[in-house]
Amino acid sequence: MKVISITEPYATIIKNGYKRIETRSWKTKYRGVLYIHASNTKIKKENKENKQLMSLAPTLSYGKIICKCILVDCIEMTKENIEKLKKENPTEYLCGDYQEGRYAWILDKVEPLNKPIEVKGHLGIWNYEGGNYDNSKLSK
Repeated sequence: MKVISITEPYATIIKNGYKRIETRSWKTKYRGVLYIHASNTKIKKENKENKQLMSLAPTLSYGKIICKCILVDCIEMTKENIEKLKKENPTEYLCGDYQEGRYAWILDKVEPLNKPIEVKGHLGIWNYEGGNYDNSKLSK
């Protein structure tokens, strides 16, 4: 299964349904089921002090695959679509690094796993080959 490691609190915010765009400095051609791994990286001080952001993820996970979704698109961020998002969806804007030239990975059909999978994360999109995962019928 394909997995992406994301730092907290963002991984949990995706799992909790508040974040549907993951911003990255790189684009991907991959589309399909993608599992979200909450990395072991500690929360940045400015994020920890942001009460609005942290209220979206009252309980955090570290070092676990916590949910799955479908990666449906990858869009390069332009000044126009950043301004539109900031105006129309301030919560989503709060949860991403929106700068021109970055990429917005559009996530759909997010489902928390019944039992998170403890595993070491990796950079980029990586494969988890373990047999212990929630294999419900998430499809395009």
